[in-house]
Amino acid sequence: MKVYKSDTAKRNIYKTYDELLSKWDVAVEEKDVSTTYGTTHVILSGDDRNPPLVLFHGVGDDSALMWIFNAKELSEHFRIYTVDTIGGPGKSIPNEKYNKDFDQIKWIDDVFDELGLERAYVAGVSMGSYITQHYGIMRPDRVIKMICMSGSISVKEIGSPLKNMIKVFLPEALFPTKRNVVKLLKKMTGDNSSIFTDNPIIIEHYTWLLKGFNNMAMSNHKIKSFDEKQLQVIKDKSLFLRGESDPLGNADRAKDILSKYHMNYRFFHGVGHGINHEISKTVNEIMIEYFTE
Repeated sequence: MKVYKSDTAKRNIYKTYDELLSKWDVAVEEKDVSTTYGTTHVILSGDDRNPPLVLFHGVGDDSALMWIFNAKELSEHFRIYTVDTIGGPGKSIPNEKYNKDFDQIKWIDDVFDELGLERAYVAGVSMGSYITQHYGIMRPDRVIKMICMSGSISVKEIGSPLKNMIKVFLPEALFPTKRNVVKLLKKMTGDNSSIFTDNPIIIEHYTWLLKGFNNMAMSNHKIKSFDEKQLQVIKDKSLFLRGESDPLGNADRAKDILSKYHMNYRFFHGVGHGINHEISKTVNEIMIEYFTE
């Protein structure tokens, strides 16, 4: 399954990816690690003597875009490893096994092993939030603590997010002109949408992602529901951060579910789905405090 719809789209996504990465304002190392399901692209930053922090992005974005406002500050406290999800946008390249028998936990095990990580702090946004909690539940010995942003616990009560996604992304995502991209980003965010809409390189990169990324390439990342016993594994070492204006789900419903399972959470007024961009300073401070306390 192709990740990109055309070679032109891939070239433009890679080009703007590199431009975004240059805006991180911190020294980085890019590394491709071999896994069972292909090569996984990882951006490393920070002193390697610092505690390791592994970061996962969402479905329709990549590491360069997701962590542009977080990497510099987090790198002062951690050795960060930002992972381009295999099958997603970015520079990871799936092989034929990815299309046949993909196992998300096996993939992350391979990434940890190749990076020499026995244990790490882990955080993710949106789909990355699910990946983080999935790995935390299945590999509690490898996850010290975890932060899940713009997501909730994956339980049957939540239901499928597809209806909300269609409502938010359509029709703009089908016709990704610059004007429609700006409209879409405003729909997805809260009071601080200008952090996206006033940044030309973010607009250009996101436009190419909408034009050129094959969303079906992420279909092998199946979302599972967890039961109460599984959630107990992460209850005391997880923190959920979410915006009250996040259009991909009802905030009050999410609070009820998180409370029901006794999860640690914080919600933020006027913040949408791009929480770590919209209030990056606050999120950075929370991550540093939570992981180092």
